[in-house]
Amino acid sequence: MTDDPTLRETRPRDLPEILGLYSEAFPDENLVPLVRELMTGDRDVLSLGTFDGDAPAGHVLFTLFGTAERDRETALLGPMAVAPRFQRLGLGSGLVRAGLERLKDRGVERVFVLGDPAWYGRFGFAPERRAKPPFPLPDAWSDAWQSAPLVSDAPLPEGQISLPEPWMRPALWSP
Repeated sequence: MTDDPTLRETRPRDLPEILGLYSEAFPDENLVPLVRELMTGDRDVLSLGTFDGDAPAGHVLFTLFGTAERDRETALLGPMAVAPRFQRLGLGSGLVRAGLERLKDRGVERVFVLGDPAWYGRFGFAPERRAKPPFPLPDAWSDAWQSAPLVSDAPLPEGQISLPEPWMRPALWSP
């Protein structure tokens, strides 16, 4: 890795290498179609990458969405990938922190994630019981569905959240 990796919003020309990053980081999962669809579709996403020179070392997507009460005040974190050779160097944490800061600046009030509670808990995420994911989760994953407020008085949507179409695939929400 170069001495000074660059964290920035991604550009359309970064897409092929970002898709390769997901294939490398998750050889047993196929997140490439989801990432491609989120990044090329007409969707409101925040796409951040950490680059080692011109090559992506890490990447994260945040999909913005609204609730019945408000428009675009919430986001879903994911997917996120860090190249195996760059894992455990803080790149993933840096991407999450930068994303949360940028989302707050854009007026996003709450962020959801489906992931390891121990890892995401350090960013203020806690198990979510009121706002439900689009599909039922296995009991073993009940604490993995989490949210974090970006402002202290952020309202919590109740019931099932409604995400953009790329996320509406049951396979994305099951083991």
